[in-house]
Amino acid sequence: MRNKESIRKNDDRSDIIVGRNAVMEALKTDRQIDVIYILQSAVGGSMNKIIALAKEKKIVIKNAMPQKLDSMSNGVNHQGVVAVCSVAEYVGLEDILNIAKEKQENPFIIICDEIEDPHNLGAIIRTAEASGVHGVIIPKRRSATLTQVVYKTSAGAASVMPVCRVSNLKQTVKTLKENGVWIYSADMDGQNWCEVDYSGGVALVIGSEGKGVSRLLREESDFIVSLPMNGQINSLNASVAAGVLMYEVSRQRLGLKAK
Repeated sequence: MRNKESIRKNDDRSDIIVGRNAVMEALKTDRQIDVIYILQSAVGGSMNKIIALAKEKKIVIKNAMPQKLDSMSNGVNHQGVVAVCSVAEYVGLEDILNIAKEKQENPFIIICDEIEDPHNLGAIIRTAEASGVHGVIIPKRRSATLTQVVYKTSAGAASVMPVCRVSNLKQTVKTLKENGVWIYSADMDGQNWCEVDYSGGVALVIGSEGKGVSRLLREESDFIVSLPMNGQINSLNASVAAGVLMYEVSRQRLGLKAK
């Protein structure tokens, strides 16, 4: 049983649930759990029940080293399991399309292709909210989720910006195309970002910090857009690149003329 001191040590991360009983109880409720980290050697008994219930709810399960769980639990006895909850409810893809329809606007969507740094995801969501984006799409695996870190980095925008979490980005892109949305991927070898027409429905794909846009999404793209690299470093931070491109889309939609 956790004592009051242990609870205080961990109460700055309201998205973290520590320990077998606590995680099991959370699984029995409607609370949205993004990921459950489990010590690989911790098997049997209540842990098997946690794993079975998590799989039933299609929650991502990841094996973790003791050091990872120790760091996440911040001194609380984790008993080999830590759950990370979402700080906001996810929405469906149809919800995002309906938001644009209700506003009588062409859809403006950001697709984060395996953005794993929560600070990058938070910054992207913050700029998305400011630039008129209708929703952000993230993959269920190999991606940062709506954790407290993302919420803080987004300056609270994560609580108002609709975020859709999907199992298959390629299929999601195909669905967007069927709904009249053009796919624009940010990559090194493409058209100059400010010479591209962003009228109509726009889904802007931002690639991961290390690999960029995946081959499958690149192949599904209607346009590849690039930012000029005039320095010795040939890449930009994902959230910075996303911000430049989002505001170019916004500029064109507002009808603001560049000098």
